[in-house]
Amino acid sequence: MIVYFSGTGNSRYCARFLAQRLGDTAEDATPYLRSGGAAHLTAAQPWVFVCPTYAWRIPRVFRDFLRRSSFSGGKDAYFVMTCGSETGDAQRELPALCAALGLTYRGLFPVAMPDNYLVLFQTPAPEAARESLATVRPRLEEAARLIQRGETLDPLPVKPLDKLKSGIVNQGMYRYFIRTKAFYATDACVGCGKCQALCPLGNIRLQNGRPQWGQNCTHCMACISYCPTKAIEYGKASRGKARYHFPEEL
Repeated sequence: MIVYFSGTGNSRYCARFLAQRLGDTAEDATPYLRSGGAAHLTAAQPWVFVCPTYAWRIPRVFRDFLRRSSFSGGKDAYFVMTCGSETGDAQRELPALCAALGLTYRGLFPVAMPDNYLVLFQTPAPEAARESLATVRPRLEEAARLIQRGETLDPLPVKPLDKLKSGIVNQGMYRYFIRTKAFYATDACVGCGKCQALCPLGNIRLQNGRPQWGQNCTHCMACISYCPTKAIEYGKASRGKARYHFPEEL
């Protein structure tokens, strides 16, 4: 079974693609994240956990969801993580996480896709995003072949900087940086409620027709990326930048 978390669609696309290639099912973690509940799932095939890379590690909200859930049947677990360019040392914590779940860790497979994190990085224009997506299908085909053959993936090479990014930088970003106070809606907001509907943590509420953010945010960028009028900004960091989410037509 493919179990996935996705904010702006990259990981959702990968999960559904792998499910189709492997003749498996794809289970969205979003309902469990919104409720704070646990999933109790059973599968005969290996488990494939698909998610984005947040600050060079598995997103904490997805990690915590896995920890409180149970996974029976299949004993092997693969991770497929989408990223802007690389996953740092994200693989470091995954064997222990699998052991806590009673699963055998079989490796991490990174898939580079267009970056949505316009808070820190320059997001691609639509044309550039579609060009970079041309490399995704061959990567996923390779992942599907390896998983179908039951192969253990080789550990990814790790440089000292990777350990730093997945260590102290990750901790610092969660402690000081991943906040909601900089989000706001401009006068272009039409009060459609799409941001509220798409927030995977149920962290947005409309008040007087405008979105208001709570404190339970993971910086997935779904709200700002899917806003149909581009009314949502993140302080000055997002101004003038392209909004990226996986193109629905693909």
